[in-house]
Amino acid sequence: MIVVVDTNVLVSGVLKPYSPAASILRMVVEGIIQPAYDLRILAEYQEVLSRPKFKFGRELVNSLLDQIEEEGLLISASPLKSPLPDPADEPFLEVAVAAAAAALVTGNRQHFPRGSYGAVKILSPSEFLDMFRL
Repeated sequence: MIVVVDTNVLVSGVLKPYSPAASILRMVVEGIIQPAYDLRILAEYQEVLSRPKFKFGRELVNSLLDQIEEEGLLISASPLKSPLPDPADEPFLEVAVAAAAAALVTGNRQHFPRGSYGAVKILSPSEFLDMFRL
């Protein structure tokens, strides 16, 4: 199953090891789900996960990013027909649409107003886990 994982889910998954976000992170690492990404998303992951306030070790960040690159699906995405309220969120939805991802998993669903995303569902980590279990 192809999914796009928002940066906030990665951060939450590392900070809270027993959270739904951590379960999704484990699913990525174990190859149960395949993350779709592009170079913009990888750059954001790198930048956010490397922020001093999180105190994530360089080895952890590099290992996680290497895993995403190795197991993930590199996508070339086209711009959205309608912009999102926050342009920084657009790469995630663009990649999800281009990859025909089952879901874009985010802790900020409100950043993705209802619209035409094709078959892509915008889900919180808990909602994604519920969908996956069905």
